[in-house]
Amino acid sequence: MPSLEEQFIALKSQAPVDFSGAVDEESMEAVRVKYVGRKGLLPELMKQLGVVPAADKPKMGRLANEAKQAIQAAFDQRKAEIEHAGAESAAGLFDATLPGRRRRIGRLHPLTLTMERVVEIFRKIGFTVAEGPEIEDDWHCFDALNTPADHPARDLQDTLYLKNGKLLRTQTSTVQIRIMEKFRPPIRIVAPGRVFRRDEVDATHSACFSQIEGLYVAENVSVADLKGTVDFFFKELLGPGVRTRFRPHFFPYTEPSFEIDFSAESLGIKGKEWLEIAGCGMVDPNVFKAVGYDAEKYTGFAFGFGIERIAMILHGIDDIRLFYQNDPRFLEQFC
Repeated sequence: MPSLEEQFIALKSQAPVDFSGAVDEESMEAVRVKYVGRKGLLPELMKQLGVVPAADKPKMGRLANEAKQAIQAAFDQRKAEIEHAGAESAAGLFDATLPGRRRRIGRLHPLTLTMERVVEIFRKIGFTVAEGPEIEDDWHCFDALNTPADHPARDLQDTLYLKNGKLLRTQTSTVQIRIMEKFRPPIRIVAPGRVFRRDEVDATHSACFSQIEGLYVAENVSVADLKGTVDFFFKELLGPGVRTRFRPHFFPYTEPSFEIDFSAESLGIKGKEWLEIAGCGMVDPNVFKAVGYDAEKYTGFAFGFGIERIAMILHGIDDIRLFYQNDPRFLEQFC
């Protein structure tokens, strides 16, 4: 019977031969179990090290380690060879003559398309685009807009305040203040952008939405100019048959103030003859005072509406949340 030393040497030389004959993962596992499994050849030989004379133990231990390392190296080598062969086989299945797959081209979001259309209309009558920061302070968001400290809009339930005392703007009217602080009349701007409020999210409300506000300040600007601008815009946007009307309302930064309704009949909207769509009014003299304008010399009007609201009306969408869910099935309808 071969000695323990001879058995370790044989194991070391035979393992690479057996592994080289394995052709797949299953046969590789069978060879592995044969050599290093619970009852494999190597563990059985290792059990005999306990009865080896003390003088021979270092030598036998070294031979055992060499056998173990040889088995592991043979296993790793053959495994890599089988995986490489499988990859080459899979690559061979590729047919280079097949037509390529076209890369999908991105499209503008429906809210972006709506915003661009709105801006385009106002550019036709001399309005320019102005932008401002989304993180604001109380002065630009409330104080300069004649919104008193006890106004509900300044409550923590409506406004998102930051730890540094700043806040996320609740309307893009802040841009109007910043423009008036820098420039003298005449001013004719629209300010598109995102605004933020602590609204409960549902089919018609969102904590973050898009808005556009407009401002025209010059000498002798009247409500008639405001009405003419509003009529022109909605006829361009919704068609020549659209009718608009003003309803008295209250906004801190305009006096008089109005809600704007439009006739829904032209769009085939059932249930209501009139739909509310925007707010507007003549700029309050206190706002002019805050930015250093002469309220006796200049007058102006301001207006604002939500872009989501416009898009929902244009496309018959009944849930504002669809704009934010990134569902290609919805978004691709507007490509």
